[in-house]
Amino acid sequence: MQTLSDIEREAMKLPDSSRAYLASRLLNSLPAVLSDDDDGLAEATRRSAEMDQNPGAAMTLEEVRQAVKR
Repeated sequence: MQTLSDIEREAMKLPDSSRAYLASRLLNSLPAVLSDDDDGLAEATRRSAEMDQNPGAAMTLEEVRQAVKR
């Protein structure tokens, strides 16, 4: 049986997009414990649904990096 350390080590070998997908799946598997005092959670949920409906509208990691450099 793999330990948590083993799983983490293997997960870190995945490409960025695969790690992000895995992280999203893991976070979505947790019970809701976050508060939404500033509407940030609602905005993140809206954007996630938007990307699920139209994956082409999302930016790649490289596009985000380029936008941040400007």
